[in-house]
Amino acid sequence: MQRSKWMVLAAALILALSSTACNKLKSRDQMNQGVQAYKNTHYQDAINHFKQAVELDPTNQNAQLYLATSYFTQWIPGADTPENNRMLSAAKSEFQKVLDKDPKNETALASMASMAYSQAASGTPEEKEQHLTEARKWDIRRIETDPKNAEAYYSLGVIAWAQAFPAIGTVRAKLGMKGDDPGPIKNEKERAELKDKYGKIVDDGMNYLQKAIDINPEYDDAMTYLNLLLRKKADLADSVDDAKADLAQAEKWYNKSLDIKKMKAAQPQKKTT
Repeated sequence: MQRSKWMVLAAALILALSSTACNKLKSRDQMNQGVQAYKNTHYQDAINHFKQAVELDPTNQNAQLYLATSYFTQWIPGADTPENNRMLSAAKSEFQKVLDKDPKNETALASMASMAYSQAASGTPEEKEQHLTEARKWDIRRIETDPKNAEAYYSLGVIAWAQAFPAIGTVRAKLGMKGDDPGPIKNEKERAELKDKYGKIVDDGMNYLQKAIDINPEYDDAMTYLNLLLRKKADLADSVDDAKADLAQAEKWYNKSLDIKKMKAAQPQKKTT
């Protein structure tokens, strides 16, 4: 009797394992069909396949990532329509499911940061600041996961510029300063208020960009933004001499970025198969 009981349990276990293995195979097949549909820009078909892949095998992280990316691809930043907002919400939800299981997943973290930064392109100043703060949070998580992630440091530098540039630019325009007029901002009260609010943001952004360059000495885009932030630092400088020093550094990084771009353009292009 006891032996018969164990035989039944063993048979049930074998069936369960067989069913699980079968579902995993079906999941991979659905994922492959989804990838093909995605490549052909048939995004809704891709979503349907990726959904089935995840349902068949909840451990299929690649299918979960593809599902999230399929929603993300269809989202148009700035378009305030129910369908477009649904795509954004679905993308965030699916990427979050990846992060719930794998908190250090770079693709999901970078995608969350990218979506938040793109949302900051529209809306009220308060909404823009909120989205930039969210993007900053995700990029900091990327660095905590990988301290050598040059792209994350670069993104943080870009966010700092996006936070500081509009307000500083508005004051410059109000005071009649032209685009090529050097800093500092002439009105001492206005300058002090801007420095109090954005001085640390500018300094932190420059530090992040410098770290990106330290990791990747040929990071020309990081050099370009370092140049831009140095020009904002010059606007906030306490003296003309300090501003001149900041602008000299800005010019140096601008020229270096141009040199690297030219060097890269002159390099033979790798053949793709």
